[in-house]
Amino acid sequence: MAAKSDSPKLINLALQGGGAHGAFSWGVLDRLLEDPRVEIEAITGASAGAMNAVALAAGFAEGDRDEARASLRRFWNGVLHEARNSPLRRSPIEAMLGGWNLDASPAYVMFDLVTRIASPYDFNPFNLNPLKDLVVQLVDFDRVRKSKVKVYISATNVETGRAHVWEKKDLTADHVMASACLPWLFQAVEIDGVPYWDGGFTGNPAMWPLFDNCHSDDVVLVQINPIRREGAPTTARDIINRLNEITFNSSLLHDLRSVDFVARLIEAGRLDGTGYRRMLMHAIADEAELSKLGASSKFNVEPEFIDLLFERGREASENWLRTSFRHVGTRSTVNVRRMFQGEDDALDGDQLKPPRRRPKAAG
Repeated sequence: MAAKSDSPKLINLALQGGGAHGAFSWGVLDRLLEDPRVEIEAITGASAGAMNAVALAAGFAEGDRDEARASLRRFWNGVLHEARNSPLRRSPIEAMLGGWNLDASPAYVMFDLVTRIASPYDFNPFNLNPLKDLVVQLVDFDRVRKSKVKVYISATNVETGRAHVWEKKDLTADHVMASACLPWLFQAVEIDGVPYWDGGFTGNPAMWPLFDNCHSDDVVLVQINPIRREGAPTTARDIINRLNEITFNSSLLHDLRSVDFVARLIEAGRLDGTGYRRMLMHAIADEAELSKLGASSKFNVEPEFIDLLFERGREASENWLRTSFRHVGTRSTVNVRRMFQGEDDALDGDQLKPPRRRPKAAG
């Protein structure tokens, strides 16, 4: 018997890191949790994506969608409360012009300069990080470990340069802070004697845990880092910022290429009996709007900006539910090849032809 069109569909979520832009992902999650047709099997996240993942999982320990939404809201309200006296705010001119970047903010300019010429081991010798206190206070990791949602958090092993992924049974606040450790801001986070930096360097986010450990074939990438930007940057700051953006996107593009490569081998019948399966890729994004924001806006935690990102995330999620959700379980709504080539219509799911599916191999 065919499933009813309104039956819940199982999906996996991949949450990117991006500082304050993680509020966009919060909006996406808030809208998805409202929809009873959506069942979340697993979440993989890095940096801000890791924080959103554990906040949702803690609230979803008993499968309560409303509590999961409330947990996310408590976390972001905590971020706003912690940052209420932050000097990293827009300059009067930037505020008057309606932009959200901090490039002309005297405090940000000084902050940016210090982090380029001094190590966090010098300017922050006690390794103070108010965000860790917030995570400890607002995220109950016992509830995360009991959650109905699988959680995978990634960080970068400083010594090997490789990604390391932890499952929810191992997670503590230290693992989340390792995933969000930008090396020019914070000292490396040591876990079991191993130093870690931000997970975005080697997996933004790491996709393979979803391929190996989940029943659902559908992966929804919540994309907050634009892959494509027009033109070459010309200022020193913009060059460094674009280089960092390319670095953080490179691991994602590598994973997308792997997904596309396996899909082509399956189509050619060359992986029959191997246990490989086709993954169905989807994306919730607003690249046109987020690409207008500079790197400095990732440090902007003004309430108006966080509210705007949250609403943009809800709108993007609503649009995906309206245009692409019906294809979950049957075909991708992202043309992966075009996505990693940076073409504009990569997310236009209705223009893509349904791919041929092969049954999963036994075992």
